[in-house]
Amino acid sequence: MIRILRSQSTRMLCKTLLPTRALILGLGGILALAQQVNLAQEVNLDGLDYQWAWSKQQVTQAGKGFWPQYRGPQGDGVAEASCNPPVVWSESKNIAWRRDISGKAWSSPVVWGDKIWLTNATNDGLSMSVMAIERNTGKVLIDRVIFTNTQTQKDYHQFNSYGSPTPVCDADRIYVTFGTYGTAALNPQDAAVVWERRDLPCNHYRGAGASPILYGNLLVFSMDGFDVQYLIALDKTTGKTVWKQDRAIEYGTDDGDWKKAYSTPHVIEVNGKHQIISPAAKAVIAYDPSTGKELWKVRYDEHSSAIRPLFDGKHLFISSGFSKAKLLSILPTGTGDITQSHIQWQATRAIGCKPSPVFLDNKLCSLEDRGVLTAMDPANGEIVWQKRLGGDFSSSPVVANHRIYCFDEQGKGHVVDANGEVLSENTLDAGCLASPAVIGDDLIVRTRTSLYCIRATE
Repeated sequence: MIRILRSQSTRMLCKTLLPTRALILGLGGILALAQQVNLAQEVNLDGLDYQWAWSKQQVTQAGKGFWPQYRGPQGDGVAEASCNPPVVWSESKNIAWRRDISGKAWSSPVVWGDKIWLTNATNDGLSMSVMAIERNTGKVLIDRVIFTNTQTQKDYHQFNSYGSPTPVCDADRIYVTFGTYGTAALNPQDAAVVWERRDLPCNHYRGAGASPILYGNLLVFSMDGFDVQYLIALDKTTGKTVWKQDRAIEYGTDDGDWKKAYSTPHVIEVNGKHQIISPAAKAVIAYDPSTGKELWKVRYDEHSSAIRPLFDGKHLFISSGFSKAKLLSILPTGTGDITQSHIQWQATRAIGCKPSPVFLDNKLCSLEDRGVLTAMDPANGEIVWQKRLGGDFSSSPVVANHRIYCFDEQGKGHVVDANGEVLSENTLDAGCLASPAVIGDDLIVRTRTSLYCIRATE
C-alpha cells in the first residue's frame, strides 16, 4: 500500500477512499507479505560525501542551518566546532523567541536552512502533523495534518507520545514516521505528501520511538514491537520497500513487552565497508546496508533500548536499555554471534537507559535517567569524573564549544564543562523529553509545551 501523491486534490481524494484503521490492520498480513520481497536495486551513494546521506552541495545549501536528523549532523549529538550557544538563560534572559505548541509530541527538532521541522500529534493520537518554523523569528510557516486515525493501539503508555520519532531531511524532502500509523516523504515547500506508507505492521504497545535515518537512496528505520521486530529500508524517492529484515534474536520469553525497542540506527564504516548498527531488545545487530543481511550480533539481557549508538572510528558504544542499562564497548568486526569475543569492556554504574551517550573532549559521557552524569575513558570505561545533576532525564545531551548541555523533565537545563564543573542551571517553564538542536550560536529546545530559540541577546 504505497501512495505517491502528486497534488493536494489527489491526496484529499485518496484520504476519502482510505479504509478504516481496523481494516488496514486486518489486511496487514497480506500487505506485509507483498512488501517483503527485496527489490533489485543498488544503493546509490554517488556524490554523497557527508555521512553517506548528503552531498557537499546540499550541506552548503543548508548553510548554518544543518541539523538534519536526530542527534545532529553526525548523529552523535556534537555540534560543529564553530557553534557557541549561551551558557545562561531563563524565561526572561537570552530567549530570542518562544513558540507555544499544542498537542503532545516528544520528537526532536531538525533544521534545514532557515526552517525548523518537527512532528506533532494530538493527545489521543487521532491526528498527526508536521510543523515548519522560521528559524530566526519563530514564525509558524507550516502546520499541516499528515495522518488521521479512527482508532489507536491499546496499551499505549502515557509517558510516551504519538509523535516521538524525529524527522530526517535532505535538500529535496522531509521524511517523517509515526511508526505503524504512517511514514511519509514531504515537499519542503508546503509539506505536501509525495508518498506515504500505512501498511507496515507493528504493535508498538508502549508507543513508537525509533527515528529514521538516510543512507544513500534509502530511508532506514526499525520497528521493534510487541508482536513483530524488524529493520526496514525504503526507497526514499518512491517509498517502495528495498529490503526488510526480521530480527534474528532469541528473546527467551513470549512476553512481547521484553521484545520492544526504540533505538535509532547508525551507519559506520569498518575496514572500508559500511554497517547499519541497530540496537534492539536483547541484542545489537549489524546489517549490510545494501541487502539487509545480518553481519554480526552482540547479545545482552536488557530490552527497550532507546539510544543511538556512538562510534569513534574503531570501537562502537552501546547502551543496552532497561531494566538496568550497561554501556558496552564493542569491536565491530567478525561475523555471527561475537558476544564472547568482541566486547572490549562494559560499565554498569550510572548508565542511561533513555539518553544517548556523547563524546566530550575525548571522554565518553553517559547521562543516567536519574541525573548522574559520568565521564569515562573510552579506552577502558574507567570513570574520569562524575557529577550528580538531579532531576529526571529522557532527553539526550548535546555538546557545543567543549560544554555538555543536559535538559531534564522538570525544566532545568544544565551546562557542564569538560572537567565536570557545573557552569549553570537554567530554568524554563516546562521540561524536555525531546533532544535539542544546535545551530550556530543558537540552542533550539523543545519542551513539553513550547519551542525556544536560546540565543545571546544581552
